[in-house]
Amino acid sequence: MTTNVSTTRVVPQAAWITASVLLLVGWSAMFVFLSSHHVRKGPALASMMIPVIVAAYALLVGYVYGDARRRGMRYVMWTLLAIFLTNGIGIILYFILREPLLVYCPHCGGGVNPNHAFCPRCGAAVQPSCTHCHRAVQPVWSHCAWCGSALGMNSQRGSGPLTA
Repeated sequence: MTTNVSTTRVVPQAAWITASVLLLVGWSAMFVFLSSHHVRKGPALASMMIPVIVAAYALLVGYVYGDARRRGMRYVMWTLLAIFLTNGIGIILYFILREPLLVYCPHCGGGVNPNHAFCPRCGAAVQPSCTHCHRAVQPVWSHCAWCGSALGMNSQRGSGPLTA
């Protein structure tokens, strides 16, 4: 079954447009300021980087939005944190605390956390799991790491580990 998730573009088009507008307006304002005032060239050229930094920040916020949405996280909350926590702290926190990429169920195409043994939508087994506690286990384990029961041939086998 095919999914409708696009993984080619993480940064939304609105973020690209916003960054372009910020860059254009910032550079236009700087050129108007430089042409109307007698300013030394060194500090003036350094101040030309301010619109570039603001545009890059807008693209980073767009990346946080798109990536959090792609990972099944609370994308509005993370976007607001990236915007309102100053000095890029919200963006840094996002990169530290983000969840792993979702994998997709081969039966229904729904997003599944790679640590889950069963699909939350259709209930199909997508990872090997313990028959006693039903948690995901590694194929090479002889005992379950959570309940300690022997796995051997008794572990429920899904279609194997999924790939993104």
